[in-house]
Amino acid sequence: MTAPLRQRVALGDRSYDILIGDDLLAAAGSHIAPVLRQRRVIVVTDTTVAALHLAALERSLSDADIRHEAVVLPPGEQTKDFAHLEKLIARLLELKIERGTALVALGGGVIGDLTGFAAAVVLRGIDFVQVPTTLLAQVDSSVGGKTGINTAYGKNLVGSFHQPRLVLADTAALSSLPRRQLLAGYAEVVKYGVIDRPEFFTWLEGHGTAVIEGDPGARQHAVSESCAAKAEIVAEDERERGRRGLLNLGHTFGHALEAETGFGDELLHGEAVAIGMVLALDLSVRLNLCPAADSARLRRHLAAVGLATGVERFQGRIWSPRRLTEHMARDKKVTDGRTTFVMARGIGRAFLSENVDITEVEALLTDTLAA
Repeated sequence: MTAPLRQRVALGDRSYDILIGDDLLAAAGSHIAPVLRQRRVIVVTDTTVAALHLAALERSLSDADIRHEAVVLPPGEQTKDFAHLEKLIARLLELKIERGTALVALGGGVIGDLTGFAAAVVLRGIDFVQVPTTLLAQVDSSVGGKTGINTAYGKNLVGSFHQPRLVLADTAALSSLPRRQLLAGYAEVVKYGVIDRPEFFTWLEGHGTAVIEGDPGARQHAVSESCAAKAEIVAEDERERGRRGLLNLGHTFGHALEAETGFGDELLHGEAVAIGMVLALDLSVRLNLCPAADSARLRRHLAAVGLATGVERFQGRIWSPRRLTEHMARDKKVTDGRTTFVMARGIGRAFLSENVDITEVEALLTDTLAA
């Protein structure tokens, strides 16, 4: 087995490694053991992931003499709510966890966010390890310490910053994903190129299909570059008071679309981000900030790998620009009643703006939804 690639999230005494490679699950116990305060963990996963990967993880934990139990939750975005958080915490207390016990989040972004939030609040805070099994979680949600749940008022409006002790990204696990899930995760990969890594975006234009189709080298490079990009930003701005806001590229529009579709399977998070990135660059073009050629270039690449770039696939759904902007008004990034948008002056030149006239946003949505 080749040594995994390693990225470091530099946060002083809370720094941690992201390990990226094939078949890391088989050796997960040996990687996890050095960061534990107690040789006992509770694995949190969902029924879908448990059937695929829980046995391998449990074998590796036993091989490393780490005591372990598992809590298996239902799959899907609907699990990321107060009700399932309460059930998870109740089960953890029932298992008589101690402050030295660590949680291990085995799954996608929902499991990672929910487990991280539980770790942040149970017993006033315990350690946790991320073992992301989706592309989206490996390149985005498992890194950076954002944890939380959804509410009826919007996505991730309740949560905490709570950094993991370790992230293990087994790229071999991605082979079990449906193509739709891979594509949804790939949107977050593209995001890093659009923010401030134009060379990476160019690389993706040449290798994106290989990433989706399962080329091991291409996948590891894409995950490693994405994690390096995020680690750099998180180290500079852990609590999202400045530059970290750039990681929300496409998310202001995307979260509004997700809210309108009920946070269900009709529109996956990464799919919403892909559409949201196109809208963000289209808005930048509309305001004469970005060359139209760059917006077209983004749209062309997303379409080339199979991602939707607009809402045209939602046959029969009536979209309301006003309702979408109302969802945006409840976003976490609202300051003094104004929504912060991530705009772009071109591919690799994203910036934050709190001065976008919401009527321009409504006009863009009206034109786009009518097309």
